[in-house]
Amino acid sequence: MDQQQEPAPVPVFFLSDSTGISAETMGNALLIQFPELRFERRLIPFIATAQEARRVVDILDAAMEGPVTPLAFTTAATEEVRAVLRTSKCPIIDFFEMHMERVESILGVSGARVAARLHGVGDVKRYNTRMQAIEYAIEHDDGQSLRALDQAEVILVAPSRCGKTPTTMYLALQHGLFVANYPLLDEDLESTDLPRPIAELGERCFGLLATPARLSEVRQQRRPNSRYASLEQCTRELRRADALYRANGIPVINSTTRSVEEMSTQILQALGTRPSRERSRT
Repeated sequence: MDQQQEPAPVPVFFLSDSTGISAETMGNALLIQFPELRFERRLIPFIATAQEARRVVDILDAAMEGPVTPLAFTTAATEEVRAVLRTSKCPIIDFFEMHMERVESILGVSGARVAARLHGVGDVKRYNTRMQAIEYAIEHDDGQSLRALDQAEVILVAPSRCGKTPTTMYLALQHGLFVANYPLLDEDLESTDLPRPIAELGERCFGLLATPARLSEVRQQRRPNSRYASLEQCTRELRRADALYRANGIPVINSTTRSVEEMSTQILQALGTRPSRERSRT
């Protein structure tokens, strides 16, 4: 009996005159609604000229010769580039064209329609803030430095390998927040008091947890068959960490069931309900 052949994946292109991050984000938000299909994704960023756009059109039209009709998403803002891309035979979803005219009509002002505004340097002050936040996050990753810890807007607290570092970096890079993370070691978990370095900063803390099985799985990749990775040790640390969070009124996020983006959004929402503080920076 012949095995049923798996359908060919749908070729998907993300096109941009900048980084392509926006095209990928919005395109994937739509594609995720089709879990029964497979997609073969390709990012083509920095399409800066009409000549480069014509080369992209050649790629798209070649894909049209395949067994499955391709699909392209674009956020190109430059009219010259967009005009060339529109000559392709490939179906193109133009997020910029779909929304820009309506935004302009509501605001009563014409947009600049230039590339590299969202993920480029653009607003120099905001960009510099993000870079400072990244430097702060690197310095204060995993409790490496206690210098200027009082400048942290968020302090992520958790046992090892619960997702502190990626969440810290995401908040710094995407939102320009000064974030430190502090690892809960065995000695920290002997009491429900906050560790001394963050004892006075509890209102800025967020606790991360995971299921013991998931934490053990992650730790096994780092130190296979060690006490550190054992299910018993993971269960103990998580139970004591949870008791510490509860004793100090620290909000808790489970990293097993949430992505970095979801955890960051939850933290940002919580920050929005707290009184703002003036940030002092050196």
